Amino acid sequence: MRSFRELVRKNEAHCLEAAIGAAVILEQHGYPPLLLDLESIDLLDHVMFVFKGDRGWGSVARSRDIGLHGRKPVYRSLRDLVWSYFDPYVDFSGRIKGYGLTSLYDLGNYDWRFSPRKMTKIEDHLRSIPHKPLRSSDARYKKLLARYHVYKKRFPDRSPSYYDSRPNWML
Repeated sequence: MRSFRELVRKNEAHCLEAAIGAAVILEQHGYPPLLLDLESIDLLDHVMFVFKGDRGWGSVARSRDIGLHGRKPVYRSLRDLVWSYFDPYVDFSGRIKGYGLTSLYDLGNYDWRFSPRKMTKIEDHLRSIPHKPLRSSDARYKKLLARYHVYKKRFPDRSPSYYDSRPNWML
């Protein structure tokens, strides 16, 4: 887990590092450093920077899966934004079970912007914040999982992009 400075130096990032990078950059433009943690049943959470635009909530996010990238600021609530990630989150082991919002300001006098040290305090903080449950039907999940299996059998090296929410993605 690297800080923004290390992220720029290495020129690579996983989802949490990308969210921190977005927070550092967009904080300079007046956006509070808000992170949203999507909690998964397989313990492979996804973290993103979230912001409120004129038309609603949006996100800046990166992932190996294109369906987990950022979203345009068009969602009425954080819950609606989280639902936009539900379908693309379903893979061989993943399913969103909850979400938690935090501000990096809650870390107090911790240098989350430029520290050269490993940033495990942010990961620990994300695990400790309360998460709101996202209840979903098992029938919907099973349908999405079956669709994912069929797709991966046909295209094992591709990330699915067949979702209805795609017009609101930021790629």
